[in-house]
Amino acid sequence: MVTRPNRCNLCKGTLSEGKTQCMARVRDEIVVIKDVPALVCEQCGEAYYSLEISKKLDTVMRDVHQGKLCARPLPAGEVELGA
Repeated sequence: MVTRPNRCNLCKGTLSEGKTQCMARVRDEIVVIKDVPALVCEQCGEAYYSLEISKKLDTVMRDVHQGKLCARPLPAGEVELGA
C-alpha cells in the first residue's frame, strides 16, 4: 500500500489536492502538460504525482519523443545567464 504524503519534502509545507502543469524539454522544445492532478504544496508549489498520473505523464512524453503527438507551439523566450 502506497501512503500519501501530507508534508512537502522541500519546505515541510502542507500538501493539498490540486492541479499543476508539467514542463519538460524535448530536443529544442519545451512541452507543457496542463491541468495535471497532483498534491501541491501550499507554501512552495512543489507538486507530487500519484503512480497512476506518473504513468500517464510517461506515456505522453514517450509519444512526444516518438513524434506520435502533435502539440501546438507556444510563444516562449529563453534567457541565458553569462558567466
